[in-house]
Amino acid sequence: MSLLRRLHVLDWLAGGLLVLGVLCVATGLLPTGPAGNVIERIGPLLVFLATVIVLAELTGKAQVFDVVATWVARAGRGNYPLLFGLCVAFASLTTITLNLDTTAVLLTPVMLALATRVGIASVPLAMTTVWLANTASLLLPVSNLTNLLAADRVALAPSEMAAAMWAPQLAAITVTMACLWGFYWRLGRRGELRYEPPSPPSPADRVLFRVCAVACAGFLLAILADVPLWAASLTAALVVVAAFAVRSRETLRLSLVPWRLLVLVPGMFLVVETASANGLQEILAAAIGSDNGPMGMLRSAAVGAGFSNILNNLPAYMAGESAIPDGNHQQLLAQLIGVNVGPVVTPWASLATLLWFERCRWHGTRIDLGRFLGTGLVLAVAGTLAATVALAATA
Repeated sequence: MSLLRRLHVLDWLAGGLLVLGVLCVATGLLPTGPAGNVIERIGPLLVFLATVIVLAELTGKAQVFDVVATWVARAGRGNYPLLFGLCVAFASLTTITLNLDTTAVLLTPVMLALATRVGIASVPLAMTTVWLANTASLLLPVSNLTNLLAADRVALAPSEMAAAMWAPQLAAITVTMACLWGFYWRLGRRGELRYEPPSPPSPADRVLFRVCAVACAGFLLAILADVPLWAASLTAALVVVAAFAVRSRETLRLSLVPWRLLVLVPGMFLVVETASANGLQEILAAAIGSDNGPMGMLRSAAVGAGFSNILNNLPAYMAGESAIPDGNHQQLLAQLIGVNVGPVVTPWASLATLLWFERCRWHGTRIDLGRFLGTGLVLAVAGTLAATVALAATA
């Protein structure tokens, strides 16, 4: 009973979805063939998700992110516009290379801690993290689980996906920067002219710091070399775990493994596959259409963004993908824009946003929900539109 009382609402949601998905298969609502295909498809994704989060968690404990964040603040030299640009670059790079959940899980507390140490407003830093965790996740397959699924469908290697999505990614980040500055970072919102740069941090264990930094660099190089993502993240995670086993064994705990995500993802996919097999696909197919041109791309992106904010971007992508004709790759990439850039309105629109809210609550940073919804709606519409137009223009 004490264990049940300690479970978070997200734990109940994850477990409930998995139980519901299993029941869908057991009752025949979802035939065993499609269910097996779903599990086979997401198997490598689960390995990647588990290992990249462990890699990121231990890298954070080795103070790699703290050192980089403090360097960013010191590089800003007390100048808010310069700090803004550096924070945008840091959050964007983390999302693009390590994935949006890593940004939500690790960069959020780093930025909030930095706000406390430097004595600056925490909300602008927090909003920079959550918005760019979503909108900067278009460029590489590693950036988002939806990207991994889309890359598989359109047979795009990481370098090929980057070539196809660089313009939409640039457009999405540009719009995000404009919204961040106007809504949260301008002088009237942040309330301070300058800030005092923090003193340089000193990692407690320089060996762990160096091993983790090298492991992360190797992980990124492996991605650029088109090594399977699950293999790259698994190898890097094993190197870091081995280092901690020698230098700080007490840090290695089962709680490092993202059990909630590993339960949530298969349950979510099974439930959405069941809904798609029982009428949802037809509804989405009618809404999205089969036009692979600019108007069809806009419709696809809009449906993806809307459905993401109603439910969640992962099931939104899965359902939308099944409704798009096999050869309509541009329409599928537009759907990807909708489910990546669009889910910034409701707190449950993406898993990264849910994780971000938990980190803010733990830190004591109050997020005004009304303002979050209103400003997020502006970003969702403007960012999705700009990125989709950029995709159509460069297709």
